[in-house]
Amino acid sequence: MEFWRIMTEAQKKMWIEFDTKVRLLMFMYNDLKQEKAELLKQMSEKEQQMESTLQELKLLKTKYDNLLTARVVVAKAGDSKNAKQQLSKLVREVEKCIALLNE
Repeated sequence: MEFWRIMTEAQKKMWIEFDTKVRLLMFMYNDLKQEKAELLKQMSEKEQQMESTLQELKLLKTKYDNLLTARVVVAKAGDSKNAKQQLSKLVREVEKCIALLNE
């Protein structure tokens, strides 16, 4: 407290201004820290949504490919030789996928 007594009025005023600015700076820092936490949370939620959307897209692509394949098989149903070849090709592709998964 003795330090405060030996200060001039100008020094006291400067000290009060400095103290006020430091407190304001700390307040702003805490606000920014809170905003950053909220933005990180939002970003994490968006990344989860994006991952979910990508998974859904992959599923839809697979379904689309399956529909195309089924359409080709049905279209060639009159030609049983071509249908059998197409099915054999599909079976080989599935077997390759299973083999890759087992590695």
